[in-house]
Amino acid sequence: MTLFESLARKLDRTGVDPVAWHPPSPPPLTGVLAPNRLLDGIQRWALPTGEGPEDVAVDHDGRVVTGGNDGRIWRFDHDGTATELANTRGRPLGVEVLDDGRFLVCDAERGVLRVDEKGRVDVLADSAAGRPLVACNNSAVGRDGTVYFTDSSAHFTIADHRYDLLEHRGTGRLLRLDPRTGETDLLAEGLQFANGVGLASDESFVLVAETGSYQISRVDLTGPSQGRASVWAGNLPGIPDNMTSQTRGGLFWVALYSPRMRLLDMIAPYPTLRIVTANLPEAVQPDPEHAGWVIALDAEGRIVHSLRGGKGSYSPVTGVREHDGWLYLGSLSADAVARVRVPPSPGA
Repeated sequence: MTLFESLARKLDRTGVDPVAWHPPSPPPLTGVLAPNRLLDGIQRWALPTGEGPEDVAVDHDGRVVTGGNDGRIWRFDHDGTATELANTRGRPLGVEVLDDGRFLVCDAERGVLRVDEKGRVDVLADSAAGRPLVACNNSAVGRDGTVYFTDSSAHFTIADHRYDLLEHRGTGRLLRLDPRTGETDLLAEGLQFANGVGLASDESFVLVAETGSYQISRVDLTGPSQGRASVWAGNLPGIPDNMTSQTRGGLFWVALYSPRMRLLDMIAPYPTLRIVTANLPEAVQPDPEHAGWVIALDAEGRIVHSLRGGKGSYSPVTGVREHDGWLYLGSLSADAVARVRVPPSPGA
């Protein structure tokens, strides 16, 4: 251990213990990834209070549902008018609509919740596979009610997510919950900040966004490779967050928190520099580019759509949902949800 490393660890106040890694060079921003301003003309629907509608869902009547940083669950009518449905008393992130009209919420502080529009909140899971949920993040729900969800980190809460990304030890998990029995089981572990979840239309596989490694991994649910995890889409152009299950058009939409950060990639091989970075005052921490970005991938993991906004556009985009010709967007820190028209299919 060098003197510099010894000093950095002695002065560390965060508890990060980074490992070296070597991220691939970002893909060229050409072709479908060529810069555009398709998100500049979005419509915004403001939250009445709070901010941070991190994810969005659409209920059976086409109304948008989201959760804010003050614990409130909001539903937006078609004209953008918001109604408070419940308060989780935590930090709601991922939101799904259940067949019976209730909502499944991944709450970063409380776990997997079931919420109804009368304000009732039931905890379905606050631990899984023998371990407390530290950073419950996002989910997808199968036709039989099975819940596939992520616990992003074993060490750091969602509020301290940047420490997990700097550490890069891969302690995230993809889990499965049977709501009828309350039993949970582990589908994949060792994930780099496990985030968004998406189910294939035939439910033969489930996808999980690994924010910390710029990739989406696939876990097969059926067939000879059942239970096996593999990289489905690697070296993404940005930092993946929430994603959708497969749409009727065969696409998986993915919210990109920001473009790749060159500085973070540069210090990735150097654990000591990452300890120093973690301990910098927040005002001088590496700051992602504030520009919105969502992509769509086909069933083979190929990017077929890329919608971007200019500097200062709605950002960071952390949630996305397609419904009736619109893309509805959520954001970890904005004060509104947003929507934009779905682009034409390639070749249309």
